[in-house]
Amino acid sequence: MKLEEKHIAMLVGPGYEDLEFWAVYMRMKEEGAQIDVVGTEAGVEYTSKSGGLTAETDLAAADVDPDDVDAVLVPGGWAPDKIRRDESVLELVREVSEDHKIVGMICHAGLVGISAGIVEGSDATGSRGIKDDLENAGATWVDEPAFRDGNLVWGRVVADIPEYCRVLVDALEKQ
Repeated sequence: MKLEEKHIAMLVGPGYEDLEFWAVYMRMKEEGAQIDVVGTEAGVEYTSKSGGLTAETDLAAADVDPDDVDAVLVPGGWAPDKIRRDESVLELVREVSEDHKIVGMICHAGLVGISAGIVEGSDATGSRGIKDDLENAGATWVDEPAFRDGNLVWGRVVADIPEYCRVLVDALEKQ
């Protein structure tokens, strides 16, 4: 297990993309990572955008000490557009990024990175639906399944989850 010493905050909110949350969550757990599910409030159960799966938050973003985590992972879906309106979520993402720790974003998750002010000057990918948003925030669009640019790990869409997870595990293992 490559990530036994790693502690990850995994963000969730209403309408999250179930596969981008659960497949990534399970892959990180498989490598031994400790994961806290984090949202705008603790103890809230959110339904995925498909309506088929739920995820319950362990902690509110305001209660997470950025010094205690090695990474923040953000799944896509509709949740990024909702949770980026919460200043505690943005502060957590911003502080983790400023500490040069891993911030993983897939699909629409780049919206959180944009609002946190961490994407300017980076290569970025995600759903084509946020391409203009990323470029307008100062990122350079790259149409690849997954890659790392500094401390940011990017994944494009659901079909790219295996590659995204490989890049995440590699980035966290080397951190």
